[in-house]
Amino acid sequence: MRAGVSCAALIAAACVLTATANAQVSSFKPVTEEMLVNPDPADWLHLNRTMDQNRFSPLKQIDKSNVKQLRMAWARGFPVGTQESVPIVYMGVMYLYAPGATVQAVDATTGDLIWEYAREYPKEVRAQAGRNKSLGIFDDMIYFGAPDGFLVAIDAKTGKERWATKVDNGGQAAGGILIADGKVLTNRTCIQGTRDQCFLAAHDAKTGKELWRFNTAAGQGEPGGDSWGRLETQQRLASPWGLPGSYDPRRKTTYWGVANPEPYTRLRRHGAHDAMPFTAPVDLYSNSTIALDVATGKLKWHYQQLPGDDWDADHNQERILARVRLNPDPKHVKWISDSLPRGQERDVVITVAEGGGMFVVDADNGQFLWGHPFPFDVPQFNISSIDTKTGATRINNANLMKKDGDAILTCFHNVRSLWSIAYNPGNNSLYVPFQDQCLTMTANEKAKSGWGPRRGVMRPGIDPNKYMNIAKIDVTTGEMKIIYSQAAPSAGSALLTAGNLFFWGDQNRRLRAFDADSGEIVWETLVGGMVMNSTITYAVNGKQYVMVFTGDGQSVTAGPIGLTQSHFPKAVRGHNAAYVFALP
Repeated sequence: MRAGVSCAALIAAACVLTATANAQVSSFKPVTEEMLVNPDPADWLHLNRTMDQNRFSPLKQIDKSNVKQLRMAWARGFPVGTQESVPIVYMGVMYLYAPGATVQAVDATTGDLIWEYAREYPKEVRAQAGRNKSLGIFDDMIYFGAPDGFLVAIDAKTGKERWATKVDNGGQAAGGILIADGKVLTNRTCIQGTRDQCFLAAHDAKTGKELWRFNTAAGQGEPGGDSWGRLETQQRLASPWGLPGSYDPRRKTTYWGVANPEPYTRLRRHGAHDAMPFTAPVDLYSNSTIALDVATGKLKWHYQQLPGDDWDADHNQERILARVRLNPDPKHVKWISDSLPRGQERDVVITVAEGGGMFVVDADNGQFLWGHPFPFDVPQFNISSIDTKTGATRINNANLMKKDGDAILTCFHNVRSLWSIAYNPGNNSLYVPFQDQCLTMTANEKAKSGWGPRRGVMRPGIDPNKYMNIAKIDVTTGEMKIIYSQAAPSAGSALLTAGNLFFWGDQNRRLRAFDADSGEIVWETLVGGMVMNSTITYAVNGKQYVMVFTGDGQSVTAGPIGLTQSHFPKAVRGHNAAYVFALP
């Protein structure tokens, strides 16, 4: 007990906290579609706050004039297990995924537990290894993609299960959840190596009934099916396991990214590196943006960023929606559409891939507008060219493994991964934390994956102290500026605020606020472990908070740590917690 504080005072304080939590639950107002489309700035209702995945907050109580006063408001520890998630905040309550595959509701001002949903898992399900990027919220329910293959709806006030629907045979919504048009959209992993488990699904948010599913590997006799050659339908694998997609309520269209084709190498997949074309389309809808009608799940259009991938160069990150005036500068942009009118405003879909590359396409029809090797134009880049008339991409043939035992170096690899990037509509700039990393890989026909060994490496010749970087990209001109560099890697998401601040944390326990214009560090603090994904801001009763999770992801944290550990102190592993900061 603290000196000068009586037991009665402590009990009274605890009663006040309990009463506050109960009041938050009892005053719960159902979340409407209008709220999801245009969230209150105080709330954080989606993975990246809004359906367009911009990751920009209008909150500005914390700004450059006072950010140095930020102090810890509360912290909360969690059990052991994988932590790759982003919480939801609504009406002062934070709904979060806890390692071990449970869901908790906590007071967003104190971290005190309101309720916990703990599911009974079969013995074969390793709950501690469960992966989840985000929960969903709609009406009076919280939605959770459980690691036993079920989609679960939880009462937001009580934590009691409302319904549970079996979606697949033991996969999970590793990428998280998007709520749109009264539907719960989830992306599933290709479990058991069969094509029918590679899909996006839509379920009725009220009942859990499946409304549609879209297989992300085109089958024989289907549109795009010829792009897999003679491969049997069930052997065609392309997983949409990555970050959730975005949604345009005006177009009633949802946009998602799909990962690499499997097995990973062309040799293993098709029998020869040149058995399939080098120019898109190849192995649809792998490494593509797909636009689906949210009502039916029917494909509206697709754009393939990387045809017939040979290296597991995922293109399955979030799709950012923005309205942009386009005038790409050839000094900064390598590939520009021949038919792009200069200075015209367009609704666009912006992507930056795990395997490198930035692409801007038209939101209406997927027309290629401009693209560039991201982060740098190097000979080892995995795309050799883009046809500026048709937008068709061509794989870099020089990097392909042409026979068993071939060893290659290709760029890039895990240049970004499960963490989200951010777009500021005010200055039309995209902010991308990235790792300057390539891949060495050997073809191995004996391995089911088609490779072995392989590992991430720093791009040859770089300064190890500039391995991790923050890029600021003008989406109109394509000009990129590196506004910050360091040695330590990161799996922390980007966060932009109307206070002209950029928040971001790393695997060396540093959480920082930067001047969003200059990249100058204006605030820094230490947390107990590696910052993972998360990085959100919200407000309760007019007070703004900034929050991060610490913990371990899976390969996304282990690989970069092994590569860079000699350049900074030994990483703190397995420290799962939430840290929340506010002004005094």
